Amino acid sequence: MQAAISIREIDHIVLRVVDLARMQAFYGDVLGCREVRRQDEIGLVQLRAGSSMVDLIPIAGKLGAAGGAAPGKEGRNVDHFCFRVEPFDEAAIRTHLAAHGIETGPAASRFGAEGEGPSIYLQDPEGNTIELKGPPTAS
Repeated sequence: MQAAISIREIDHIVLRVVDLARMQAFYGDVLGCREVRRQDEIGLVQLRAGSSMVDLIPIAGKLGAAGGAAPGKEGRNVDHFCFRVEPFDEAAIRTHLAAHGIETGPAASRFGAEGEGPSIYLQDPEGNTIELKGPPTAS
């Protein structure tokens, strides 16, 4: 019997940042991640990290402000992490999670390391947000 959720890899991580320029310079200049997408209206810079991505969201932006206090002793700096799931059978995934008492958010098309595709958000027992991401949709 095949598992309802089969993780292939980490698709992306999302970091809440205080100093976007400094963090982008670190990930770009130091680690070699190049910018692939930017959405200033919501506060999002997406960087390529090998086959995965690192998303930077400034705490002063729309997305970053939703995470509460600035990164530090009393605030989170990781917004969520995303697992690339294959196959992505939404009904089977939801049934499996519900059987374990896990609530999920609505499925939506979101951008990830391989492009736009379906994803679902949930939380682990300690409140960490996890995104389960399916394959990119055909364009």
